[in-house]
Amino acid sequence: MNFRKFLNFFGVFSVLFANVSAQNKALFDAGEEPRLISRQFVFTEGPAVNKLGDIFFTDQPNNRIWKYGNDGKLSVFMENAGRPNGMYFDRKGNLIVCADEHNRLWKISPEGKVKVLLKDLNGKLLNGPNDLWVDKKGGIYFTDPYYQRDYWTRTKTQLEGEKVYYLDNSVLQPVIADETLKKPNGIVGTPDGNYLYVADIGDGKIYKFNIDTDGTLDDRQVFAEQTADGLTLDEQGNLYAAGNGITIYNPKGQKLAHIAVPEPWTANVCFGGKDRRTLFITASKAVYVMRMNVRGVE
Repeated sequence: MNFRKFLNFFGVFSVLFANVSAQNKALFDAGEEPRLISRQFVFTEGPAVNKLGDIFFTDQPNNRIWKYGNDGKLSVFMENAGRPNGMYFDRKGNLIVCADEHNRLWKISPEGKVKVLLKDLNGKLLNGPNDLWVDKKGGIYFTDPYYQRDYWTRTKTQLEGEKVYYLDNSVLQPVIADETLKKPNGIVGTPDGNYLYVADIGDGKIYKFNIDTDGTLDDRQVFAEQTADGLTLDEQGNLYAAGNGITIYNPKGQKLAHIAVPEPWTANVCFGGKDRRTLFITASKAVYVMRMNVRGVE
């Protein structure tokens, strides 16, 4: 490589590096790190934010749903909560829950009243709904991997495969949205309802799908080569993938930043607070928060 070509190459590289650095700076301030809120749990999961910005999350082994309020205080929202895993608030303020104890989907009203939305799949037990996302029409996309639980009496699945399902709010049974993934786990959709992201924890990849007007999925693409658990999005369309800390990708699947979390596993993540700039992280026995310069879209 001659000197002129080297200068041209160095100039392009410098511009790319500066762009990435600027994006990182836009996401959070230099030196900003996750701040521990509490480490009193057994395994935390499923963070979801309500209209006020309060964050609800699960301690699945202890069978509880907790609330982290805008005042920074922790409180138990529900005991005997169906061994809750992934959760998401619908537009009416109900908390939709993957109730793993009996492999169901629940709807919990703001007052704590439980309604079973889905108890089986044509008479067969679901594998164990893991995570979900509610679209603009109130339909529910959920993942159904099989993880053997010590509180189950069964020891094998009643279904063929581990799939992504869609439950229209006007019907009683879900339809298969995707059956090509090995072990679908985390899931989130874009606010416009055009795209769905699914973490295939069994394949070490995050996939992106187009959502058709009838709710079906097509045009599956590998978005990122990463073993990930829970997912969320910010207002810029960046995807936040939990697993080994939090990895942030831009809408093209390019890695922007990594947030280290000092715990064995980071299970899930969401934005909360009144301004949606608080990144809330569930990680093993702990929960953390981190101040961001971008807002979440949930």
